[in-house]
Amino acid sequence: MIKKHLGFLFNLIAITLFIPGVLLPMFSLNMAMTANVSGAQITNTLIDKNLSLLQTIQELWQDERLLVALLIFAFSICIPVLKFVLLSFAYAKKNSSSEAVIYSFISKIGKWSMADVFVVAIFLAVLSTNHAETATAEQLGLFGFKLDLIISSETLSALGPGFFYFTGYCLLSLLGTAISSSSINTENKMVSKPD
Repeated sequence: MIKKHLGFLFNLIAITLFIPGVLLPMFSLNMAMTANVSGAQITNTLIDKNLSLLQTIQELWQDERLLVALLIFAFSICIPVLKFVLLSFAYAKKNSSSEAVIYSFISKIGKWSMADVFVVAIFLAVLSTNHAETATAEQLGLFGFKLDLIISSETLSALGPGFFYFTGYCLLSLLGTAISSSSINTENKMVSKPD
């Protein structure tokens, strides 16, 4: 019985981490281009974004990348919320057959919860471009003058607080669900043992 309470507590903490995890920026991305013409420098910021998970889904939807937006929404928003609602219902239904059915269903969709981890991995892949810098040097002839032209771009990215909250959600949710499921398995074994 302690495992069941502990598992639910971990899932309760996980869902409280989930909310800021999807609302706060997961990462920031900044891309700037610099043109250096014979010592004079012009810099223009091409991209300057702080994106949360919900903002990312919204941008993908607006860019008509509907499949990717729907997959991220389903795996990172819908499944976690459904999982928590079902866990709460199962927790309230103490020692009933519906509790075992719910935990069985959750363990089946639990495999899909690895998609949460996949989403986090995508963000990490985006962040791997950190400090990627390119530079091209040319010599430009204009009215008989030779000008040195250097065009460079730099991409900077950083993790935001949403990333850490969402990662905490993923880990605690997996742990809480595993503990809750093991408590049901333990209770079922105790009930099925002959005295």
